[in-house]
Amino acid sequence: MTVTEIKASLLEQCKNTVYKRHDKIKQTISDIEESLLEEGKSSAGDKHETGRAMLQIDRENAGKQLQEIENLQKILPKIDIKATSDYARLGSLVYTNNAVYFISISIGDVLAGTRHYLCVALHSPIGTLLSGKKKGENFSFNGKEFSVTSIK
Repeated sequence: MTVTEIKASLLEQCKNTVYKRHDKIKQTISDIEESLLEEGKSSAGDKHETGRAMLQIDRENAGKQLQEIENLQKILPKIDIKATSDYARLGSLVYTNNAVYFISISIGDVLAGTRHYLCVALHSPIGTLLSGKKKGENFSFNGKEFSVTSIK
C-alpha cells in the first residue's frame, strides 16, 4: 500500500468509528426519551420521581457524549491525508522506534494492510508530544523513550 492509501484507509476507519458511535448515542437518547414518556404515564410516587430523575441524568450524559462525537465529526474533514510535511501534524503518519501513529482522532489500534497503526488525537497526551516533531527527534512517554524515524 502507498502512504496515501494507508492514510485513506486509516481515515475511513476513523470516520466509520465516529459514525457508529454517533448512531449508537442517538439511539440511546431516543431510548431514554421513550422511557421518559413511559415514566410520565406512571404515577408511582417517590419511586416514579427517582426513576425519572435517573433518566434525566442519563439523557444529559448522552447529550454530552453526542456533543463530543459531533466535535470529532468537525475534525475529520480537516485531516489532509495528501499533504506532506517534514514535521508531525494533523494527518501525519509518524513512525517511531516503538509504534506508528496516525495523528487524527483517538480510536486506538487500527489495522491497515498488514500493519497496525495507533490513531491518536492531536491534543491527546501522545499527540501533543508528537506534534511538531521531526525525523530524528526524541521524546519520552510513560517511561519509554521514543525516536521519530520518519514522517509521512
